[in-house]
Amino acid sequence: MAPFQLNDPGSSFHDLLASQYPNLLLGRLDTKIVSMEKQSLLDTLPHGTTILALRYQDGVVICGDRRATEGYTISERRIEKVYKTDDTSAIAISGAAGPCIELTRLFQVELEHYEKLEGTLLSMEGKANKLAQMIKANLPMAMQGLVVVPIYAGYDLNRKTGRIFKYDVAGGRYEERAYYATGSGGRDAKGTLKRLYNSDLTAEEATRIALEAIYDAAESDVATGGPDMLRGIFPNVKVIDKKGVRDVPDDTVKTVYEEMIAQLRGK
Repeated sequence: MAPFQLNDPGSSFHDLLASQYPNLLLGRLDTKIVSMEKQSLLDTLPHGTTILALRYQDGVVICGDRRATEGYTISERRIEKVYKTDDTSAIAISGAAGPCIELTRLFQVELEHYEKLEGTLLSMEGKANKLAQMIKANLPMAMQGLVVVPIYAGYDLNRKTGRIFKYDVAGGRYEERAYYATGSGGRDAKGTLKRLYNSDLTAEEATRIALEAIYDAAESDVATGGPDMLRGIFPNVKVIDKKGVRDVPDDTVKTVYEEMIAQLRGK
C-alpha cells in the first residue's frame, strides 16, 4: 500500500486555503446569485475610486481618496483605501469595496505567513507576483462585475529604490517607473501627475503632488472625494522608504490643502 501523502501547500497561505478551505478564498461567492441579480447587486455594492502612487528620490508615495459610492450615491465618506501590507510596502485598492478589502487582508496574512515559515522576507518581486496570483483567482467574480484593481508599492531592499506595480483584472502585473493612477478619477489624476512629476522630488514635494492630483480628480469625477474641510476628512497618504511605511498625518494634509486653496483663490 502506498504511504499516505499530504498535499503540502508550502509557505503560501493562499495555496493552503485553496487546498484545504476553498470556500474561504476570495471570489467564491455563489455565481448563480450574482448572475440572477447582477445589476441590482452591483448597484448596492460600495465601490472605491481614485488611487495613485509616485516615486521620489528615496522611495514612493501612495495615496487614495476616502469616498465610496453606490451607483450615484455616496455610501461612505471615510473608507480606507491605502493599507500597509508589511514593513516596506503598502497597497491601495479600487473596485468593489468588499472584495478589495478581503483581498488586502488575505494578502497581509499571506506575507506574514511566509515570513514566519521561511524566516525571511519575500522579495519585492515575489510579493508583487503573489498579489497578481490572488487577483487572477478573483477573475470569475471580476467577470460578474466585482472587480478588484489595486496598486502595490514599496521600497525594494535589494535594489534600494521605490517600486510601483499596477494590475489588470486578469492578474496581469506591470511595473511603472515613475507614477500611476487608476479608478474612476485615475485619468484626471494622471494628467496632474504627468504635468508636475520629476525624478528629483523630495517626500514632501511628492506628497503635495499626490494630494493635488486627488484634488484635480475630485474636481472632474463625482465618485472621487476631495478634501472635506467641514468634516475633517482628507485623503490617505503613506510614504515608504528604507525606514519603512509611515502615514502622513491629517494635520499635514490639511495644511497642504489650505495652502493650495489659498493659491487657487489668489489666481
